[in-house]
Amino acid sequence: MPTHRIGLIVPSSNTTMETEVPELLRRHSDAAFTTHSSRAVLHTVDPESLHRMVGEGDRCAAELADARVAAIGYACLIALMAEGPKAHEHIEPRLQEVAGGTRVTSSAGALVRTLLELGLRRVAIVTPYLPALTDLVVGYLAAYDIEVVDSVSLGVPDNHEVGCLDPVALPGHARRLDLRRADGLVLSACVQMPSLPAVDLVEREVGMPVVTAATATTRELLRAVGLPPVVPGAGAALAQPAAAPVVASR
Repeated sequence: MPTHRIGLIVPSSNTTMETEVPELLRRHSDAAFTTHSSRAVLHTVDPESLHRMVGEGDRCAAELADARVAAIGYACLIALMAEGPKAHEHIEPRLQEVAGGTRVTSSAGALVRTLLELGLRRVAIVTPYLPALTDLVVGYLAAYDIEVVDSVSLGVPDNHEVGCLDPVALPGHARRLDLRRADGLVLSACVQMPSLPAVDLVEREVGMPVVTAATATTRELLRAVGLPPVVPGAGAALAQPAAAPVVASR
């Protein structure tokens, strides 16, 4: 069985992406994986701190390239979204160039592309952010003609505290959403908010596709190393093979 090295660029306060992505990869039946992280400083989730974190991306990508990873995931969705509409379209290729050509995907880009590929043009979202940052997510998706029909903002500014949120509460948060016009649900629009234990449960309860930042990112990391993005118990993003490969450098 082949072994693939996967790189992650994560906030220094991250605890969740380095838990959920390896768990999803472990469930894949066709290969083995190791994960390797480089950290960029982030404590408080506010625009200034997020911008400083993005400024460390080149260093992180270069460090991961030294480990000869097969693909890199930029694992902070809101950091790229706070850089402005469609920011991933120029940040992903720049980081890929810094990494010597290693495929780079971002959680922001992965979420957009996954929603479009699944045909989910009207979604409801759950975020841990203050409402102003949730509005950034809404605007970012709108640039791709994806409408957020309703949202829940949990109002947690400290990134470490976000990682301590209990995924058992997510079904209750989902019940607060008006899903009548929705095609799908983004259960965690943040790579630091734990959600994996709740994805299948909520998908069954709401009766529509459920995606998270982590499952969308894992979908693209698997495709980047030439594997089908199929992982059991992980919701719509990893439920069946995609029709065509994602070009992560777009």
